[in-house]
Amino acid sequence: MKTFLDKDFLLETETAKQLYHTYAKDMPIFDYHCHLTAKEIAEDKRFDSITDVWLGEDHYKWRVLRTNGVPEELVTGNASAKDKYLKWAETVPHLIGNPLYHWTHLELQRCFGIEEPLSPKTAEQIWEKSNEVIKQGAFSARGIIEQFNVKGICTTDDPIDDLAYHKQLKEDASFDVKVLPTFRPDGALNVHMASFADWVAKLEEVSGVKIEGFNDFLLALSQRVEYFHEVGCRLSDHGLDTPFYRNVDQQTVETIFDQARNKHTITAEEATQFRCFVLIFLGKLYAKKGWSMQFHIGGLRSTNTRMVEKVGPNTGFDSIADFTYADDLANVLNELDKTNELPKTILYNLNPRDNYMLATMAGNFQGDVPGKIQFGTAWWFNDHRDGMEAQIKTLANVGVLSRFIGMLTDSRSLLSYTRHEYFRRILCNILGKWVENGEYPNDIEWLGQMVQDISFNNVEEYLGVELAK
Repeated sequence: MKTFLDKDFLLETETAKQLYHTYAKDMPIFDYHCHLTAKEIAEDKRFDSITDVWLGEDHYKWRVLRTNGVPEELVTGNASAKDKYLKWAETVPHLIGNPLYHWTHLELQRCFGIEEPLSPKTAEQIWEKSNEVIKQGAFSARGIIEQFNVKGICTTDDPIDDLAYHKQLKEDASFDVKVLPTFRPDGALNVHMASFADWVAKLEEVSGVKIEGFNDFLLALSQRVEYFHEVGCRLSDHGLDTPFYRNVDQQTVETIFDQARNKHTITAEEATQFRCFVLIFLGKLYAKKGWSMQFHIGGLRSTNTRMVEKVGPNTGFDSIADFTYADDLANVLNELDKTNELPKTILYNLNPRDNYMLATMAGNFQGDVPGKIQFGTAWWFNDHRDGMEAQIKTLANVGVLSRFIGMLTDSRSLLSYTRHEYFRRILCNILGKWVENGEYPNDIEWLGQMVQDISFNNVEEYLGVELAK
């Protein structure tokens, strides 16, 4: 029987062990999509307790706490930090089979040097030991980032953000990790939402463009793309949770824009028309700037209105949507490609049934650079062992695995960098099995280079961002 979470965790063959320990383990991290805030990094946030750093922003953990019957007061409410932690300690033993069981203990080992499994029996001891570590000077936002050998971070940012903290970090010679903004224009595309008119007013203020009509709106967005580029942005991101393609003329979209600014009701069809037009406009801007574009497709968000009204959005009440979008995606990519204005694009699906659709769609629009259109890593509800294995094998079956740009955290928690280790172990295990089954040659140097490229090198080259080594 193997020891729980030993050094060869998830590595089932000698080749897998060699690939991980010799080639993957010590590679740096480029976390090119996450929801950390530049403010916390710039201010080098410190933490009051393990609850603060561990449970404070992690809706993965919040969901299973609720599933285990824990009252909301002890999840996101005003209960004491220790009481919340103790409820987590009670919940963890029930999570066998859930990746949170592995992630929790990887975090305890890597961040706190704690080998004991978390349970009610060990809770008090782990509380004391982890909080002693937190009191040490090195345990801060920057300290955690440096501990995990992170060299680059791409946050997720609204176009109306002033990026003041990104600028501060850019000028800080004491911190050699690049913290770059990502352009996430949900506010610009969500014309049907009540907040749209207010968002446009803020866009007008920060861009310096007086927005009297739709063309001014597009000009203001262009100005913000330029501003983000100057601060170091090389990546955009779009959450696409509903249909997003219609063949529509600008005059129609101008009318929709005027109606939305006057706070008239926008139909679902009108919202789709507007979303498509603006998305294609932005895609062309990204191509001109040499940016990469991300599509995160298929979330069903804020489904529990009672709880969202109580504790806010992005708190664990989202799930997998059930709409088909192959035609929409093909049409958007094709519209951009027709004029050779399709930027490098990363496609992520939330519904695993869409794995092969997305992976084959990527193959329709390749060219110019290796892996120009990426079938992105297993996302959100898929970033467990089965989901990662399925994504890797799907990509290998219909694409070119060696050009894959690899893992990201997509997290609001600084401790989530252990997910990169989790992914690398799974990748090495797959390759190791293939080799030892005689399916591929045992060319360890080539395979090791492939692992290192997927772990770090490919995404650095893909985004055109040079990072400190």
